[in-house]
Amino acid sequence: MLMFSPITEDNAHILSGYYRHSPYRLSDYSLGIKLMWHDMLASEYTVFAGCLIVRNKIRGKFAFDLPLPVAPDADMDAAFSAMADDCSERFIPLEFSGIPKEFAGEILSRFPNAETRRYRNLGDYLYNASDFCGFQGKKYAGQRNHIRKFYANYPDAEFRVFDSRDAEKLRVFRSKFEASFTKHAYGAKNEMERAWHMLKYVGSPMFCCAGFELKGEIISFCLSEICGDTLIDHIEKALPSFEGIYPAMVQAFAQMFASQTSEVRYINREDDAGDRGLRTSKTQYHPAMIAEKYHFRIKNELYYIEKIPTLHTQRLTLTAISEADIPVYNRLCLDDERNRYWGYDYRQDCPEPDENYFYEDQKKDFGSSTAMNFAIRLNEEMIGEIILYHFNFRGCAEIGIRLLPEFEGKGYAAEAFEAACLHALYQIGMYEIRAKCMKENKASFRLLSSQMRKAGEDDVYFYFKRTL
Repeated sequence: MLMFSPITEDNAHILSGYYRHSPYRLSDYSLGIKLMWHDMLASEYTVFAGCLIVRNKIRGKFAFDLPLPVAPDADMDAAFSAMADDCSERFIPLEFSGIPKEFAGEILSRFPNAETRRYRNLGDYLYNASDFCGFQGKKYAGQRNHIRKFYANYPDAEFRVFDSRDAEKLRVFRSKFEASFTKHAYGAKNEMERAWHMLKYVGSPMFCCAGFELKGEIISFCLSEICGDTLIDHIEKALPSFEGIYPAMVQAFAQMFASQTSEVRYINREDDAGDRGLRTSKTQYHPAMIAEKYHFRIKNELYYIEKIPTLHTQRLTLTAISEADIPVYNRLCLDDERNRYWGYDYRQDCPEPDENYFYEDQKKDFGSSTAMNFAIRLNEEMIGEIILYHFNFRGCAEIGIRLLPEFEGKGYAAEAFEAACLHALYQIGMYEIRAKCMKENKASFRLLSSQMRKAGEDDVYFYFKRTL
């Protein structure tokens, strides 16, 4: 499994260095978003195969960002595989969120069984930086008029960089801004509170912070971040009583941080969150594009199976586990000797399982398309279990089998194993079935060697696979 660390103030400088070179142009791939919305997104990160891998909580479920190459030898294929394997091992869905439209193919080429959604309200507004620096041309006549009025009315207004010494002035600005704030929607108030949370980073080299000051008082405030060729504006706040201050601030900020940095081609003013007023304002500045974001939920082959089938062999029947099997199934699941070779100790998840725990757990796994458990039956009585699990979202699954001790050594395991493998490969349509056994488990080694090809080993396991 991948090992993640929460994105916090303590490691923010590390993430800032990674995002500084992001090619994705979306606000999702910026440190500011991860910090502003930390309690909602609960963003975590790791670096694997030279790629930054970030996962967030979206509506209570984990969802990955697109991997971000951060090393010269970055391997996107390896990163995607690790993300899929991580979800498979955790028995959770594989989802991606905030994927740029032009990079959607990176997902679909690797995971063709994908459910896709696009959210207009979350599309980022991208503008040409050169347009904002000058507001030239007929389409920007309105902005130029407002800017002229602002400087005519407030000739002493100075646009300057802020640092930690401005903390008290920013506190006063915050108080005045909140007093003039007229929006009552939860989303608007929530965004404002998160914006103030970012004041602690004023003066940090990770962000660009500036605004207008008039007669010793701050009357506007911006906080942005350069990510690749895009200047991402996280915060734009101004006292509305100063006519023309918003277009004047937008232009002055672009002139200060975009025109002096040749690498900046775009300014991202983030999404409108479905706010009608924001949408009107952002479109009036003539975006070069509205950068669409896609959400992908990757489906494995189990998603398309509505019911566990019944399989027949010469002596056995493989069916769904039923309520009537609970006593036998509990005996199998509570057998410590079998659990040792099974590679899973139920006590990790439930130290004191009730009578229905194991039965309900396997039902839940099938319902979530993460595993399919068969009861192995001899003369209609359950004698063991075979499971297809760890579906890796790329046409591969793992198989495991265990029998009650009195039915071992009679060829039942090989018979059931063969039936399950053939069903997975030819009926479900898997490309590969994998299995492993502990090196000291001689019986499993013999079984797997007779049914599959050896695919490697480590200090603990022998690995096997079977393909078409």
